[in-house]
Amino acid sequence: MNVNIPATNLPRVVVIGCGFGGLELVKKLRHAPVQVVLLDRNNYHNFQPLLYQVATGSLEPDTIVAPIRKMFKGQKNFIYRYCEVTRINAGSNQLETNIGPISYDYLVIATGSQTNFFGNKTIEKAAMQIKTIPSALNLRSYIFQNFEKALLMNTTYEKEELMNVVVVGGGPTGVEVSGAIAELKANVLPKDYPELDFRSMQVYLIEAGPVLLNGMSAEASAKAKEYLEEMDVHVWINAPVEKYEDGKVYFGQGQSIHAETLIWAAGVSGTALPGLQETAVAKNQRINVNQFNKVEGYENIFAIGDCAQIVTEDTPRGHPMVAPVAMQQAKLLAKNLVRILNQETPENFVYHNQGAMATVGRNKAVVDLPKFKFQGFFAWLVWLFVHLMSLAGHRNRVITFFTWVWNYFTYDQSLRLIIRPYWKEPRKKKGDASPEAQGNETPQEKPQPLASPDLQSAKPAEPLPPATDTSPPEAPKEQQNQPPQNLPPVA
Repeated sequence: MNVNIPATNLPRVVVIGCGFGGLELVKKLRHAPVQVVLLDRNNYHNFQPLLYQVATGSLEPDTIVAPIRKMFKGQKNFIYRYCEVTRINAGSNQLETNIGPISYDYLVIATGSQTNFFGNKTIEKAAMQIKTIPSALNLRSYIFQNFEKALLMNTTYEKEELMNVVVVGGGPTGVEVSGAIAELKANVLPKDYPELDFRSMQVYLIEAGPVLLNGMSAEASAKAKEYLEEMDVHVWINAPVEKYEDGKVYFGQGQSIHAETLIWAAGVSGTALPGLQETAVAKNQRINVNQFNKVEGYENIFAIGDCAQIVTEDTPRGHPMVAPVAMQQAKLLAKNLVRILNQETPENFVYHNQGAMATVGRNKAVVDLPKFKFQGFFAWLVWLFVHLMSLAGHRNRVITFFTWVWNYFTYDQSLRLIIRPYWKEPRKKKGDASPEAQGNETPQEKPQPLASPDLQSAKPAEPLPPATDTSPPEAPKEQQNQPPQNLPPVA
């Protein structure tokens, strides 16, 4: 296969990934004397901070994405190829991809991050993620499929198991998605499913550490917890999750919650590519780079954003894995590449923290700026404005704005659709022949196709479990859904 990239006498800068860092870098190289080749396995840029609203039916996915080719239309030094990079061959300055080899003069790795399950295989197979558009759509379908199943159950325990939602991870994503689900429970779902008793539905947010929103101020952390508890979210801290088994999330000291929907938002790791030297890759799969983002051991390979790690006295664990870091590194690297071409000394990267924010729900948000902090309605308006203006494209901003206004005044998130049903391997019941664990392997990007008359090999739909009383004996019930007691703080 020929990748058909035009030959040029200009240096070729190949950028892997069109996240916040890759997008900003390509923009800033618009007038540089280089040929820019962008590679990505998606043909769109994804605005990740609003993925949770896609997952909970507030926004359509096309409102938070922008086509790559459209964004760079008119940029004469730009070429895009839809592909996946499988290996870096630094010795020959080539990349191996699924469409063929691609050579480079300078390589920039901007592959972002991936969900980190910390080696817990039971969680990895059972948990849902919110990292990509497909995973957000999978979660949306799965949540509403479970409510459809709950209508068919006869026992309270079976209904609770399908209705309960457990969110693991008290960072911005965990706080925002648990708040969004709590609002669904309060304002939307009872209208759609009047046969169900939503007093039985519980939303849990479980955090292994001692506070929510670690990295933000103590005021923001305390206020976010207060807001969530006002919205009837059970917030448990100092409660590391141990496993998911038999429809239960186990954490702390033998505590458990019965729930079919487990959402993992507890951490991320880097996405180093095969082919780099071992010394260039840290244990967390982030790539070790120097002060101007050059990968250790290489002269013409750079990394920016979540996948890059600059270790200094001030940042012993690298910079935060957030969009502002990636964008600031991209802007400086664009200047530094020109300096390198002109045989000038590149500048070192210094991160300017512009603040942090998170929304909890309607009229509820927390904002930390460098000089002052505030919470509540005004913070919520600031959060809305910043995220709206950060979306790529005027169309996306207009549609998102009017969707938010409609949702605010009608209390109706109208995108509660199961357009693409999500199939999940049913967990084995006690006494079944096969002891295989339940769930599906990550990254959960491929939903099971619907059965079709002309596909003889299509998997038949799994029958629903019989409507019989499967409630556990009373003893386990005493331990279920109780907050952890005297658990040690987690660093």
